[in-house]
Amino acid sequence: MYDPWNEGDDTGTVFRDMITLALAGFVCMVLLLLPHINPKGKEGTAVASEEPPGNVIVEARWDDKLRTDIDLWVQAPGDVPVGYSNKSGLIFNLLRDDLGSYADPTEVNFETSYSRGVPPGEYTVNLHLFRNLDNVSPIWVRVVARVKTENQAGAGTIAATRVRLDHEGQEITAFRFSLTEQGELVPGSLHALHKPLRSVKG
Repeated sequence: MYDPWNEGDDTGTVFRDMITLALAGFVCMVLLLLPHINPKGKEGTAVASEEPPGNVIVEARWDDKLRTDIDLWVQAPGDVPVGYSNKSGLIFNLLRDDLGSYADPTEVNFETSYSRGVPPGEYTVNLHLFRNLDNVSPIWVRVVARVKTENQAGAGTIAATRVRLDHEGQEITAFRFSLTEQGELVPGSLHALHKPLRSVKG
């Protein structure tokens, strides 16, 4: 017998099933895409394990156990000195002012500066012993300068040395060097004649 009240029941059921299946499909797609929206970064233990940005890269590293604040100061040709109290210039940027193991979430004592471009001329790299809470002397700091140009795949080391710091307030020139227009070391330009940077006003 024909029942007018049940007319369209099958259509309603099919419609509800289609909506439910579409919603379930959408939820599945979202769940599948979630891991790709914010992928995990690469794990690494070394500070300088990957190729850093910038063209001239200057790095300073000292004993990780020390509560010693050592400041890296750099100066590019025709630019102001860059260090803890002036973290950027036209050419260089100080990535981070490391205060030693004090108030540091990592166990690495490390400062680095990157340049934008490789202007020709003389570069100066200094270290300043700002604070020595452990009262340890001497403190040895490894300093490395590398240059990356368009003509090479990675950054090549042009200068590396160990610097000895003996007391708070001491500022030492690790090295000075000159680069050509192509970012190459000018022969005979590498030396460590002292040039103060920390007190120089831009």
